[in-house]
Amino acid sequence: MRNIWTIARRDFRNYFTSPIAYIVIAGFMVIMGWMFFFSLSHFNAQNMQYQQFNMGKAVSITDGIVRPLYGNMNVVFLFLVPFITMRLLAEEKKSQTIALLMTSPLTLTEIILGKFLSALLLVGVMLACTVIYPVVLFWTGNPDPGPILSSYLGTLLLTSCYLSMGLLFSAMTENQIVAGALTFAAGLFFWLVSWATQSAGPVWSDILNYLSLISHYNNFAQGLISSTDGIFYLSFIGIGLFLTHRVLDSYRWR
Repeated sequence: MRNIWTIARRDFRNYFTSPIAYIVIAGFMVIMGWMFFFSLSHFNAQNMQYQQFNMGKAVSITDGIVRPLYGNMNVVFLFLVPFITMRLLAEEKKSQTIALLMTSPLTLTEIILGKFLSALLLVGVMLACTVIYPVVLFWTGNPDPGPILSSYLGTLLLTSCYLSMGLLFSAMTENQIVAGALTFAAGLFFWLVSWATQSAGPVWSDILNYLSLISHYNNFAQGLISSTDGIFYLSFIGIGLFLTHRVLDSYRWR
């Protein structure tokens, strides 16, 4: 565990010795801040219309702000994660430091988990920066804390799937741009794969829907934590890390 933490801490520090972390975090906060402001303004305007025209029960904070906000956050991470993961192993290959890393007394599992943890820590920092949004909501209203907490958990698991794919593609090439592009393409594929269910048969539609990353997030957005969804995300992450292990193991024997 100490070796994993050592690698994670080194790589996490490296994010902040280059502009990557600052650009990614700043871009993330600007986009999310605009989305939060827009959601809050739209929610207030919608509720004023409901009250003015006596249209019945107003929209809840959970339906009007929380679910759209964290749903859009997952889309933003789809675009930003490739920038986080593209350099994890591709840069090591390009600078020829991968040979030193592979011949060190570290196991492949420790190297992979350390790299993955460093990226996950950066995502954790980005999510921590968004805690201000629930604070504002609790200060100005009375939202249900359940969907907020489950949305954070679902977002962390979903983003971890992106990270595992990004680490895999970073291990497959020394070109960071290629690694980032492949990560985005794969993430987009597993995001949109459920769209094909409309033209697929009953069996294939169930399979495609199950493979969709976003379909397993829906329960988290509703405030429900399902073991089925959790197992899917953890299995997806595990498969990504396992394939990364296989790629690095083949590189060792070249």
